[in-house]
Amino acid sequence: MQNGRQIDLSAQVERVKRRTRPWKAIIALLFAIAAGVLSHQARHDSGIFSGTNGTTNQLIGAGLAVAFLIFGSVATYSLAGKVRELLQPKTGTAHAAVAGYAILIIGAFTTLVITLELFAVPVGQLVLGGALTSVFVGIAAQQALGNVFAGLVLLFARPFQVGDAIRLRAGALGGTLDGIVTDIGITYVRFDTDGSVMSIPNSQVLNAVVGPIPPDEEDAREEDAEAAPDGKSGVPGGPEHPQPRPGGPA
Repeated sequence: MQNGRQIDLSAQVERVKRRTRPWKAIIALLFAIAAGVLSHQARHDSGIFSGTNGTTNQLIGAGLAVAFLIFGSVATYSLAGKVRELLQPKTGTAHAAVAGYAILIIGAFTTLVITLELFAVPVGQLVLGGALTSVFVGIAAQQALGNVFAGLVLLFARPFQVGDAIRLRAGALGGTLDGIVTDIGITYVRFDTDGSVMSIPNSQVLNAVVGPIPPDEEDAREEDAEAAPDGKSGVPGGPEHPQPRPGGPA
């Protein structure tokens, strides 16, 4: 009974968190906007800060800029989690994860740029330096980024879906590979081949010829699996039939 009560309590706590998550994002966003506006006014000695000391206004502006960074980060994280939670039952785990990551990246970049502006940091030079850094990082991580973009193409183009029995044909895969798609991730596609799950890079899957398994071959595989469920061959001379003895005196 105690374990059952603990499970029920955990479920109730999780439901409460799900209900409060949208309000958490909205409240954090409102606080972030208020902190950003007040920080801008304090930096420029305007608004409610027009009659106070300049040094005091600078300190208040810096504190409000930090508050904007905190509230903006909380709002971005909460909004990304809520969008992922809403889209997962409708579009699947992979598409919901892509949407959540996109909102997280865009929100984090926007929050960082506005925070730098509130601190009077020259954003133009940082953006130029960041662009050059991104070029070098992109060259160094070309293969990983290629898998990520290939995963996005697979998610939106949908040449196959989770649960489909397909055949992949490519030289990088060593020829032909038959199996069932169990998961489509950001970098890998999980492929079940006769009970063995393989993780294939998305770039190789995107470059492969994809098609369904021919019905006759699929039926033959199912018949083989039903005829030998315990791994025995079932042919004369195999594990189910003893080898014939050589002729000779008894």
